[in-house]
Amino acid sequence: MSRNISANLSRRALLGAFAATAVTATPVYSKAFGFLRGAGDIRRIKMYSGRTGEKIDLVYWIEGEYIRESLDEVNHFMRDWRQNSARRIDTRAIDIMSASHNLMDATEPYLLLSGYRSPKTNAMLRSRSRSVAKKSLHMEGQAADLRLGSRSVGQMARAAASCSSGGVGRYSRANFVHMDCGPIRTWGR
Repeated sequence: MSRNISANLSRRALLGAFAATAVTATPVYSKAFGFLRGAGDIRRIKMYSGRTGEKIDLVYWIEGEYIRESLDEVNHFMRDWRQNSARRIDTRAIDIMSASHNLMDATEPYLLLSGYRSPKTNAMLRSRSRSVAKKSLHMEGQAADLRLGSRSVGQMARAAASCSSGGVGRYSRANFVHMDCGPIRTWGR
């Protein structure tokens, strides 16, 4: 009987079970994250939302493949809570968040301030603040505004910028960092 069970378990299933209890969050990236190459074959994301009270701590990539169910959870978690609408979050943005978290050697989850924004929510926020872009990458599922209690805005921004894979905005007065997978650029103090 145990022989049949063993024969039916794939290497991926075993890695998935193992990863749930012993993940080291060591992403492998193809471009700017080359210095992490060979560090492992699992990617993990840890976040919580003060707005919804939800938390995620999951492996979303194993052995060169994204895990669809995990990405679906990320999409739901990062939804526009004001409109209760979700969009597919670009995996490049998730990878940047994961790599930055790993580079900072942080154990606490990110506090997600803003993930996907519907055009309606973006317009409302833009009417209240000059720092909200009209064509924000949040509306494309390509950006997140994040905070870590154990790291400064400067530390977070340096980690994200070292990935050389998108935009990094420092919002020191509001105590958060914007990370996106758009063109490489930095702004803020």
